[in-house]
Amino acid sequence: MVTGPVQQPSLVVRPRAGHPAEPDPAGHPAQPDPVGQPAEPPPVGLPGEPRPAGLAGDVHALGRALAAVTTAPRWRDEVLLRLRPVGQGFAEHVRITEGPAGLYRELLTQSPRLHHGVRLLTREHAAIVAAILAVQRSAEQPETHPDELRHWAGHLLRRLARHRRRGTNLLWEAYQTDLGGET
Repeated sequence: MVTGPVQQPSLVVRPRAGHPAEPDPAGHPAQPDPVGQPAEPPPVGLPGEPRPAGLAGDVHALGRALAAVTTAPRWRDEVLLRLRPVGQGFAEHVRITEGPAGLYRELLTQSPRLHHGVRLLTREHAAIVAAILAVQRSAEQPETHPDELRHWAGHLLRRLARHRRRGTNLLWEAYQTDLGGET
């Protein structure tokens, strides 16, 4: 039984592809993208469907790109396009957690008993970065069979899911135990 507040995942609604963007709250029309700037990748899923924001949303988009038919034109390009934000988001995650004023330092200051869990998560960071690079290299080589690319990408997605679960469990242990978890 959960005794503390439960935080729901954040969701964003992105405008539908091919439809003009809605005006901002002040009523000003949306500005078109500057000429020469790369357009944002088309949204994944149903138009207007809410999706997780941030790294979780990027991982979801990568999974959807991998699930597409491999004979589709530019399938590899789509996988690479969806992989880039995952790599960037994960690099930001590492910076936030391992940085000098990062989450792990704060956790260890408050709960030194979590040292083993923090060390495990830190080691996983290097393995996940290596997995992202392996998927990227595989996708960039046209001779790589789509099944092999999916194998490496599936390995990456499983590592990311396991890392997220372990990080969540570590935070739960830190705050549930230290705060008592009672109302």
